[in-house]
Amino acid sequence: MGIDPGTTVLGYAVIEIADRKMKVIEMGVLHLKKLPSHQQKLKRIFERIQTIIDLHQPKEMAIEAPFFGKNVQAMLKLGRAQGVAMAAAITKGVAITEYSPRKIKQSVTGNGNAAKEQVAAMLTNILDFKLDGYYLDATDALATAVCHYYQSGNVMSGQKRYSDWSSFLSDNPKRVSKK
Repeated sequence: MGIDPGTTVLGYAVIEIADRKMKVIEMGVLHLKKLPSHQQKLKRIFERIQTIIDLHQPKEMAIEAPFFGKNVQAMLKLGRAQGVAMAAAITKGVAITEYSPRKIKQSVTGNGNAAKEQVAAMLTNILDFKLDGYYLDATDALATAVCHYYQSGNVMSGQKRYSDWSSFLSDNPKRVSKK
């Protein structure tokens, strides 16, 4: 499960891994802007994250860590939203890992400074899943989940590891393009 925390819009995504292939199970956003108080926003975040966990039973949650910003009040609110999302997962027994925005972008696109649109485009290719019509907060949450999968080391589990290209190529001659 991936979370892109926010107090106006919070993104979430749940992926499933089967035979080292990722599949999007659910993704979306939680709109919080119309709620009258910060406390009500935090309560809604907690309740919605727990509902998603109850529905899909994820084993792990990856969440985007707050980045340093100039607006201290905004950072405090964002940190609270992140903390409430983490508390919702902890109380359900879900393991949590934090990733910096830069690490997430780098894991998905190879560029830690990629734009949100670039991340979404790369996710479309990686997952063979149309992301048109989704908020960028939802695609950021999906990127967080994908980043966690890549970083967890499960991508290569069960596969032979190679120390150099010549060993890989000798074991995989059909994967060489002869143009």
